[in-house]
Amino acid sequence: MLRRRAGHCDPDPAGLTNLVAPPAAGVLSAAEARRAALRAQGLLGAPDRRGGVPALLERLGAVQLDTISVLARSHELVAYARLGPVGRAAVQDAYWGPPTRPPTSPPARPPDLPRAFEYWSHAACVLPIASWPLFAFRRREFRARGRRWHEVPERACRQVLARLRDEGPLTTAELGGGRRGGEWWDWSDVKVAVEWLLDIGEVVCVRREGWRRVYDLAERAIPAPLLAGEPDDETCLRGLVAAAGRVLGVATRADLADVHRLRGEQVDAVVADAGLVPVVVAGWDAPAWAHPEALDALGASGRPRHRTTLLSPFDSLVWDRPRTRRLFGFGHKIEAYVPRAKRVHGYYAMPLLTGGRLAGRADPAREGTTLVARRVSLEGRAAPAMARALREAAVWVGCDAVRVERVAPPEAAGPLRAALA
Repeated sequence: MLRRRAGHCDPDPAGLTNLVAPPAAGVLSAAEARRAALRAQGLLGAPDRRGGVPALLERLGAVQLDTISVLARSHELVAYARLGPVGRAAVQDAYWGPPTRPPTSPPARPPDLPRAFEYWSHAACVLPIASWPLFAFRRREFRARGRRWHEVPERACRQVLARLRDEGPLTTAELGGGRRGGEWWDWSDVKVAVEWLLDIGEVVCVRREGWRRVYDLAERAIPAPLLAGEPDDETCLRGLVAAAGRVLGVATRADLADVHRLRGEQVDAVVADAGLVPVVVAGWDAPAWAHPEALDALGASGRPRHRTTLLSPFDSLVWDRPRTRRLFGFGHKIEAYVPRAKRVHGYYAMPLLTGGRLAGRADPAREGTTLVARRVSLEGRAAPAMARALREAAVWVGCDAVRVERVAPPEAAGPLRAALA
């Protein structure tokens, strides 16, 4: 239960802020902070399937994209973890709408405008279309910088815009771009141009086809009222900090900044006006803020149901490592980018969420219709929960069997295999 207490929090020992926090409205226990985070993320209580994936995207505000596909791609796993076995086609449709390759000539405005767009948030993310105006500050930052990693070829920019205007949505390959050589950074002028135009908001990724971005003109893809709205930086930042607070439940300054990769001073400038409530969280060294909805939910009666599920390594519940360790005492590292010999938990280790805790990991793969857990690590008595999560994931991706290979600690192997049997 929230306990009222006046006072000040200690400054952030990591040097994230030199400001003294405003008086706290109350004190939360570590368990309350954890429950607030789980509920805000849609991972506490029975799955809320009202509105489906579009409503989930609105709730989360940003779903990270990644090229790796093991059981499924990360943005599909995020929906599965919260909604259950939602069809992969439904996820794609919710993010980008059904494929509608034009064009008529000249191309008409698409009858079904995108529900979402891709842009730089926590990383490359799917974002609700309504949040387009809030990223005006970042588009202006790109323009002021004047370059990406590469110098921007103005002639190629003009050519890309002309092609999209005349022919409708196109991939980089259809535009005649790609890489000059074999290295990922050795982009052609067309590739540099189209990504720069996306950065500054003249071009939008309207969907993915075979994981290739399909680009269109922003003037055609973004609803006119959103396109016309270019709020000032303060309005953008206040909206993004408020949204971050809502999706985190309770958060430090660093947590709020990390959701959309803001700078600490940007959070400082607007947090007092973002509608968040200063709180103290037991065991946290930094000042914190809670969203009013999170505080109201903590005061509700009843025992909400916890989800048991495997999470994408890029899930927004765990994408911030310091926060994950602070909330759950769980060290999370994505080892896909670690040399094979140095991996501890596996290439695509998926955290196990059960009972409101992170209680293990599984590194999955598929062999035909068998889901193979190449490495499993368990904490405490989590074998039955891991077995349930593996079985449900297997059914979702069309597998009819589960095989476990390596288990840590070794004495957990027997209980896990028995639970699977």
